[in-house]
Amino acid sequence: MRRRSARPSPAVRVPAGAVTPPAVGVVVATRNRADILATALEHLTALPERPPVLVVDNGSTDHTRAMIAERFPGVDLLAHPANRGALARNDGVRALTTRYIAFSDDDSWWRHGALSRAARLLDTHPRLGLVTAQVRVGPEERPDPLNAVLAASPVGRAPDLPGPEVFGFLACAAVVRRSAFLDAGGFHPLIFFGGEETLLAYDLTARGWGVSYCAEVVAHHNPAPAPRPGRNAVMRRNELIGHWLRRPLPLAFRSTARLLAEATCDPEARLALQGLLARLPAALRQRRPLPPWVEEAVRRVPVP
Repeated sequence: MRRRSARPSPAVRVPAGAVTPPAVGVVVATRNRADILATALEHLTALPERPPVLVVDNGSTDHTRAMIAERFPGVDLLAHPANRGALARNDGVRALTTRYIAFSDDDSWWRHGALSRAARLLDTHPRLGLVTAQVRVGPEERPDPLNAVLAASPVGRAPDLPGPEVFGFLACAAVVRRSAFLDAGGFHPLIFFGGEETLLAYDLTARGWGVSYCAEVVAHHNPAPAPRPGRNAVMRRNELIGHWLRRPLPLAFRSTARLLAEATCDPEARLALQGLLARLPAALRQRRPLPPWVEEAVRRVPVP
């Protein structure tokens, strides 16, 4: 990855006319989607904020790396030999040094001005650890149904936060305070990919950071319409891993018992159960229940 000059210390006087270092950098995780990624990078490199953009490549075997080098020489690349799933974002956050980090997927980007708005919110609210944005989907810019769910969060809004507190978000529509993200440990290694956002929201909140939905910050998502085989099994597996890692043991036992009963006749449930059992010893070793005040708030959020 190319080296950048260090951001001036707050104690250093920046000469008149000097370029102020950007407050927000963008981390994009990708794997084997070079052509889709190219569209996202076109949008990201045209943002008025001119954020540094870092692509973390999860072991692509297509022309992803050559495409970036040829078409986007200003974009940095962190190339992994294998797929690290959501942990690629952790690597990207550690590699960038901007105060705030926006995540994009290879099929998403940010609206012009969105990163500046997110930076102002994070500047103004020192306890705010993560801004989750309004998501607009496809060329028609349809509102993602999640927007309304987050806006109506039953957790409510703390007086020192700019929007309702939430325990869910889309990673491709999140801007994090880098120090808060690292303090919470980033995305958890047992949640390889799929639903990893919920556990991060738990961990940020447990560390005292706020996670807020802010509709004035807008991200675009242009997902492919193709089906994703096995997705439901992965999401179910990861939900239960989260239960064993953070939620009360009676809840973890009940949810696992339901999955076990379903696995007798449902192939997807069997797949989810196999994945859970393979990771359960590690989940028990790494178990860290939520503080009671966080658990009480989580219980107010309805299960979909």
